[in-house]
Amino acid sequence: MPLDARSFPAPASTTPPATPHGDRANPRAIAIWLLSVAGLIWLMVALGGATRLTGSGLSIMEWAPLAGTLPPLSQAEWQRLYDLYRTIPQYQLQNAGFGMEGFQRIFWLEWAHRFWGRLIGLAYLLPLLWFWARGAIPRGLGPRLAVLFVLGGMQGAIGWFMVASGFDADRTAVSPYRLVLHLSMAFILFGLVLWTALGLLRPAPAGLVPQQGKIRRQVVAAFWLAALTMLAGGFVAGIRAGFSYNSFPLMDGQLIPPGYLDLEPAWRNLTANIAAVQFNHRLLATLTLLAALGAAMAARRLPDGFARRAVWTMAGAIGAQYALGIVTLLHVVPVSLGTLHQALAVGVLAAGLCAWHGLRAPRASGP
Repeated sequence: MPLDARSFPAPASTTPPATPHGDRANPRAIAIWLLSVAGLIWLMVALGGATRLTGSGLSIMEWAPLAGTLPPLSQAEWQRLYDLYRTIPQYQLQNAGFGMEGFQRIFWLEWAHRFWGRLIGLAYLLPLLWFWARGAIPRGLGPRLAVLFVLGGMQGAIGWFMVASGFDADRTAVSPYRLVLHLSMAFILFGLVLWTALGLLRPAPAGLVPQQGKIRRQVVAAFWLAALTMLAGGFVAGIRAGFSYNSFPLMDGQLIPPGYLDLEPAWRNLTANIAAVQFNHRLLATLTLLAALGAAMAARRLPDGFARRAVWTMAGAIGAQYALGIVTLLHVVPVSLGTLHQALAVGVLAAGLCAWHGLRAPRASGP
């Protein structure tokens, strides 16, 4: 029989077969990375609260995403930035004559706030590229992670959009509408990052437990009431409504303050009327607390585990935030308490998302 090349087996290849992207997925590592990013965002929100309460946000009048990474390195550069700041109404009407030392004090806080934002961008982008190169990203998750990066970049642009509103001739602070937009985007980013991490750590449950659907609806109601309370709190911060009506539970001796509907058209009272904005924030906070307590009581029927503990943690966080809000108001919003109040709002958001995630309905696949 004549020899034929086909009679011999092909030599084994010394090159390992290509691994399709995602076959070496490492969900736990991705989740830990995302939780770390969420923690950085949490600190960013707290730092933003301190920046707002100290009036530091307008001290840097340039948006330089790359060059602005470094602080001023010469006296001439310090003087240039100080001269820029002296052209805006905040300096002329509030800080006139406070000198280079006063300017540097507010500058460093705003610089730290912006630097932390850049740090978050690097802490997100570099591991993302590394995980992608190693094929460690679970299938189907890549587009979501890319969208989160884009949203983070948008948040930086929104931040400058907010700051620029404070340079107008008739303002000593930023627009409350832009402030609420910036704060809301921070909450949204934090929530999306945390939810994605939870999905990787805690896959969808196999089935429902008794009363789970009903309790989930109660948790979701408390969560969205908390979100509305945070939105209202953004307007409280934006128009500095917390520096008025510093008593509780009454406002100027009345349950509903006088002048609640003073502005025309009526919708402006929701965002620009100090009495109405603060009353709405109090009302929504009280409704949120009641809803959270109801969810916590209902959660007693759940088996001991993540979901029940998360609901109770949510109720505890909302209760702590409610008490802290009262103390902050009674002390006329000192920087320390105001910053803590804004930071704890993120804690409420985190606890609510954990409770919601722990009670979510089963589904076929995906985080």
